[in-house]
Amino acid sequence: MTDLVIGADGLPRCAWGASTPDYAAYHDTEWGRPLRGDDALYERMTLEGFQSGLSWLTILRKRPAFRQAFDGFRIESVAAFAEADVARLLADVGIVRNRAKIEAAIANARAALDLPDGLSALLWSFAPPPRPARPTSFAEVPALTAESTAMAKALKKRGFRFVGPTTAYALMQATGMVDDHLAGCHVSAPEAT
Repeated sequence: MTDLVIGADGLPRCAWGASTPDYAAYHDTEWGRPLRGDDALYERMTLEGFQSGLSWLTILRKRPAFRQAFDGFRIESVAAFAEADVARLLADVGIVRNRAKIEAAIANARAALDLPDGLSALLWSFAPPPRPARPTSFAEVPALTAESTAMAKALKKRGFRFVGPTTAYALMQATGMVDDHLAGCHVSAPEAT
């Protein structure tokens, strides 16, 4: 499989985005598109943390259950979760039932509440300048960068968990802070923000 493929619909897209219908929809409508808003970015950060060690497809397919279990990823609501909520989440077969990740999600909501300018402003402050051109293959796409390392360090300093440099870079890719769609992919490059 090459890094860029022509889908059944005749559109060129990043190969991973053509591997399943779920991935195609996510690739075409969400991944790499600029996303702002504290709750929206908290959701993506939380899901990236839950993905650690698993397939993103697993998380993508469980996202509706995650949204229900975590009250729509409303930061204020999740920050108020107590031990009974942890027990409820550990019993929820619709999500990934990992105590450390569940507790991190709650701790991260509490840490997000303490940010004076909000989570969106903090995360976007680490977005690098746009590349002059899209990568031509995934060999050119890093697993982490100086910016994702700095983001992870700043988040950890503020009490966030499950936010290492690789997870931070995946978050940057997913939310359009970087454009890692390949050259030739039909998804339009994001507009400068």
